[in-house]
Amino acid sequence: MTSPLSSRRRSKTPPPGETGQESLYLRSLSDRQVIVNIKLRDGETVRGWIEYFDDSMLRLTRENQPNLFIYKHQIRTIGEVGRRRTPRYETVEAPVPAETGSSEAAK
Repeated sequence: MTSPLSSRRRSKTPPPGETGQESLYLRSLSDRQVIVNIKLRDGETVRGWIEYFDDSMLRLTRENQPNLFIYKHQIRTIGEVGRRRTPRYETVEAPVPAETGSSEAAK
């Protein structure tokens, strides 16, 4: 007589190889333009933001340095630095001081 547990174990399917979580995480980093540190298998660490990725590689864009195309099999870890990249065209404007007393329109 066979136990019910052994029949369940045989019918259990293995987990999927690809869950889609990697692409969701990379898309999130890319959309938010988060600065990341990428540690490569050879020990080198590079910093930038992920501008593009596909199944086998990603493009790391860096400030004042050449952009890199990195194969995913060369990556050991990806860590967020914790700050959003500020695009060059965005500038912080000073607040306009409130008018005191008289107004140009009143004249």
